[in-house]
Amino acid sequence: MIKNQTVWLFSIALMAFTGCVQAQEAKVGSIKIENAYVRATAPGQPAAGAFMKIENGGTAADQLVSASSPAAGEVQLHQMSMEGNVMKMGQVKDIVVPANGSVDLKPGGYHIMLMNIKAPLKAGETVPVKLKFAKAGEVEMKLPVNAVGGGMNMH
Repeated sequence: MIKNQTVWLFSIALMAFTGCVQAQEAKVGSIKIENAYVRATAPGQPAAGAFMKIENGGTAADQLVSASSPAAGEVQLHQMSMEGNVMKMGQVKDIVVPANGSVDLKPGGYHIMLMNIKAPLKAGETVPVKLKFAKAGEVEMKLPVNAVGGGMNMH
């Protein structure tokens, strides 16, 4: 009985990580991007979140000022925040990356929204995304698409 439960639990754990693709990394100027990925979507779902850690090794702050992708009709920088007892999500003009510091784009906080996506984003695929920083310039990346529940928090 215990052996069957162990095999069953192992199978569930393995399925949870199936579709997890190694996150993308890139560097431009003093900016380093790590653990970048996009969340998979269901058919008909119009938007997807992109998440990553952005590190600034420079002595001056920089700003992520825009993002774009041919996979989406529009790409916006967003932030989620609590207003009273309500979680709100809204567009921001930029995301500051402090000097010698970092910012996490993660579910429940800052993130990139790919809106009006042109086709469902499936686990195992990659999505081209271009990030533009005020000082460091532009960097193009191919972000892996991770399955919902594939080791990252829900958006």
